[in-house]
Amino acid sequence: MGSPGEAERRARAAAANRVLGLYGLRLTAWADRFTLASRTGRTAMVAHFGDLWPAAERLAGRPCDPLDPAVIARLEGPEG
Repeated sequence: MGSPGEAERRARAAAANRVLGLYGLRLTAWADRFTLASRTGRTAMVAHFGDLWPAAERLAGRPCDPLDPAVIARLEGPEG
């Protein structure tokens, strides 16, 4: 069984994946870091959430803005 900190990291990754999935990315809690992966198999290690969005933009090859009104609308829509 994992520690409370590990459970929190996994919960944060799950929440981030709702947005990252719109960009073809997936975040996984791994050891004391996160692994960010694209559908094409490119990966990046992310130490903390401050590094997440710049790394996501590098892997996706485009801007990744979790506060973009279009992203929020998709998350709040019937399929979000």
